Amino acid sequence: MATTSITRLYGLGLTPGKLRGLQRISNPNGTLSMVATDQNSSMISMMKKATKEATGTEREPTYAEIADAKVMLSRALAPHCSGLLVDGFYGYASTVAAHAVPPGTGILIRVEKSGSAKNAAGGSIGEVEPGWSVGCIKRCGADAVKLLAMFEPDELDSAEKNFEFTMQIYNECIKHDILFLLEPLHFPMKAGGVEESKETVAARKAKTVIDTAKYLSRYCDVYKSEFPGTPGRESDAQQMDNLKRLNDACGQKPWVLLSAGVDYDKYKKQVEMAMKAGASGILGGRAFWKEFFTYADPADRQKFAETECVRRVKETDAIVKTGTPWFAKYGLTMEDLYGVRTTDGWHARYNGSPWPITGAAPAKKDPNAVY
Repeated sequence: MATTSITRLYGLGLTPGKLRGLQRISNPNGTLSMVATDQNSSMISMMKKATKEATGTEREPTYAEIADAKVMLSRALAPHCSGLLVDGFYGYASTVAAHAVPPGTGILIRVEKSGSAKNAAGGSIGEVEPGWSVGCIKRCGADAVKLLAMFEPDELDSAEKNFEFTMQIYNECIKHDILFLLEPLHFPMKAGGVEESKETVAARKAKTVIDTAKYLSRYCDVYKSEFPGTPGRESDAQQMDNLKRLNDACGQKPWVLLSAGVDYDKYKKQVEMAMKAGASGILGGRAFWKEFFTYADPADRQKFAETECVRRVKETDAIVKTGTPWFAKYGLTMEDLYGVRTTDGWHARYNGSPWPITGAAPAKKDPNAVY
């Protein structure tokens, strides 16, 4: 077997911590079948609506009710996906403590605050969840950090600030040697206090998604993209061309497709197209489980999660496994990876990244130690 220096991986940004995280959230063939349960605002809104329809009274769900719903959903779906995305506020500690995620499923945790302030043009300026950090996510045992950043290249104020925010998280993930998944989203802009029409947003969505990938995909380890188009607006041929241009924009970076809350049948079709275009997987949420929150009775929720939600995830997982393995996006084969080796003393040179901390002297090898 030919031996390859680990510097080949270092040159791709695949340091030991990041590489292990990528292995943990992947299928055995290198594709990624991931499910998101980190949505807070949308879950709360759906729970409020279900409670009002069942009781005639509107009220906010309690912290315990939200945590219970997330644990229930995670317990049903985690065995059938390669990675589960959770939030820190409600989800992670309860989900892990309740043994809702099997050992073979990786865990990603959201780092951003939900509902950040918006500027005059309607752009949210990203913030870290108060009391939370990349360091906390690494320390509590997660496999990856996820950041959502609202990004419109032509809205200069929020684009510049959210680019800086993305770079902050990107560099912190390098510092802590933890995998970083980035999720940019387009948004309707405002001019003079008036929000642009849905038709205007739809008309530029594909260009926005592709241009954003050109700007940002290099500053993460896995890129989570919106579908570059609008179902029913463009032809299948045009959408396929958009997906291929998105794939080109991501270059060597593995990318996965989000669901954006579309109905499951539409998402399934999008996933099939994305895999043909070069995607490495998915990170879908509401398309799998949004009806779960229409049930006020926990028993009804559980039944739906364990039947229909599981069916959808398993069906999509089979499609994802026809996609492009993450290592192939980096120009590697599994045989290449099998032959990667370090040299003597790598652990003494390791500082959480392949680059030494400025001014730090390399540790000396103890001649009396047994290695």
